[in-house]
Amino acid sequence: MEDLLLQHAQEAIAKGSKSFALASRLFDGATRDRATLLYAWCRHCDDVIDDQVLGEGHHDWGGRPSERLALLRDLTDKALSGEPTGEPAFDALSRVARETEMPARYAHDLLEGFRMDVEWQPVATADDLLRYCYHVAGCVGVMMAIVMGVAPSDHATLARASDLGLSFQLNNIARDVAEDAARGRCYLPSDWLADAGLTPETHADPANREALHRVVTRLVDLAECYEASAAHGVPALRNRQAWAVLSAAHIYGDIGRKVRGKGPQALESRAYTRRRDKLIAVALAAPEALWKRNVGVSTPTDRSGLWTPDFD
Repeated sequence: MEDLLLQHAQEAIAKGSKSFALASRLFDGATRDRATLLYAWCRHCDDVIDDQVLGEGHHDWGGRPSERLALLRDLTDKALSGEPTGEPAFDALSRVARETEMPARYAHDLLEGFRMDVEWQPVATADDLLRYCYHVAGCVGVMMAIVMGVAPSDHATLARASDLGLSFQLNNIARDVAEDAARGRCYLPSDWLADAGLTPETHADPANREALHRVVTRLVDLAECYEASAAHGVPALRNRQAWAVLSAAHIYGDIGRKVRGKGPQALESRAYTRRRDKLIAVALAAPEALWKRNVGVSTPTDRSGLWTPDFD
């Protein structure tokens, strides 16, 4: 059964996220297996809520999503209590939680993110945005840190892991502004839009591309702040883990930097990172990981002003 769980999870990661699959190859075997199992649960829950398959297809937050969310909560609770569910993704979560002693609260935090998507409320401020980003990505960074061996009691390092997840999600939002608008969503803070003379209703108008790009640039700048903060968690990791984390940070960070660098026309099509650029990022991350683990991180260590989860 254990081998079948891993096989199912490996198929999910191979089809669902090429970037995550590439970065996960850099882990040692045990960490890679646990990361893959955790990914399978996250991917499955996301697909159930969005009524998609491996992230493909039209988002559907209609069709009784509250019932789908209730099912996810029930199966997740069973998995975290050690009860077999008969569902590979949830049994995978059960195995990861058992082997790492991962607190149940972080899985619940992700389910809260799905609830926020289902019961969508407009984003008024940056704090609202960052809270949402934590629940859909930052808590995944925390779970991944625990998978990599960070103690659940090491809140300082877990905060840095959350920072990395926040940076990933902020960059994804910057990339997907036009697509999100087409499906009736705006993740950009209303007060930021107002500063640029925009509203959630008008921001996607083609005539507003320059003003919108200024807001998106602000978002990418914020993502870089969290990416820089996340680097201070690297010394807590082993060499291969640090290599994988920094590779992923650069791959996802490159998405936002492309959107920022190309100007307003970047909002006309979806930015992506080519395989060649991903491989370059992986190669450059290796010496950087050794440097940051053994010499130090050059960015400021103070996290004051950054959004922080409540670990108590």
